[in-house]
Order: sequence, then structure tokens, then C-alpha cells
Amino acid sequence: MTTRMINGVTLALVRGNIVEVQVDAIVNAANSGLRGGGGVDGAIHRAGGSSIMEECRKIGGCPTGSAVATTAGRLPAKYVFHAVGPVYSGGKDDEYLLASAYQSSLNLAEQYQIKSIAFPSLSTGIYGYPLELAAPIALRTIIDHIQKPTSLQQVLMVLFGESAYKAHEQALTEIMP
Repeated sequence: MTTRMINGVTLALVRGNIVEVQVDAIVNAANSGLRGGGGVDGAIHRAGGSSIMEECRKIGGCPTGSAVATTAGRLPAKYVFHAVGPVYSGGKDDEYLLASAYQSSLNLAEQYQIKSIAFPSLSTGIYGYPLELAAPIALRTIIDHIQKPTSLQQVLMVLFGESAYKAHEQALTEIMP
């Protein structure tokens, strides 16, 4: 685990499975139709149960770069924030949309006045965003947010696999030596 204290908020990089983390809100790497899928999305829906999908169906969808909140079902969290990151194209909007997906989740954290949140590495699985490009965008967005007044006390980046952890650790070291 790698941690930094920023403005009284703990930012931690953790290797693990996001569905097992004890936080107020878990961020899901969702698709724009909120239809469930593979990777993080599938794991959250399987672990959380059908109540999450029922709420997703009522919401209907979520544009890329945005996030919506649902119950967490059987997960240890109170909420799931379904963030839709971009499918990587190498285009100029990719970075903006990825940062926006993280920021939209952080905005929901403030709206719901939560104290702890866990993020996966958005868009770096099936959506193909290169880890070495995505990690600094994620961390800069989070750090910029927690440098201002916030309800958050803890932000976790829960990273599945050694390559995701190493990419985020390298990015954090470059941003905050």
C-alpha cells in the first residue's frame, strides 16, 4: 500500500478487489447503458445483487464522462457510483472524458456527504486506455479535488493486478515525490 496525506485526506493505492473494500461509496467502471458487463462492472453487479441493476434500469443510462449513484445492494458500501469512462481512441477528448468521469464521482461524494470512496482504474480494462496515461489523469483529478474543502477523509485507488498498481504508484511518485 502506498499512501499520501493531502489536506487531511488519506489517499491510498491498494492492491485488491474493490467489492471487498469497506468504504461509503464504491465507484464502478460502468458502460453508458448501465447494463452491467465484465471486469469491475460485472464483479460489482455479481457481488451487490439484483437491486443495483434494478436501479440502473430505472436510471436508464449515463453519458461518457459522467456518473450516477445507486444503492450498493449486498456490498459493504452504502452507494455505488457508476462512472462512465471513455473507450480509448487516442483522440483529444479522451483525457477530458476520463478526468470528468473521476470528477463526476467526486462530485457525487460531496453531494452525498460521504467520508470514504474507492475507485478502480477507470477505462483501463476492456476500454483500452493505457495505464501509463490513465493513472496520472486519475490521480491529478483526485488530488486537485481533495486539496479543496471536502467531506472526504479517505480516497482509495483499489487496483487489481500488479501492472495497474505499479502504474499508479509511478504516477503518484511523479506527482507527489
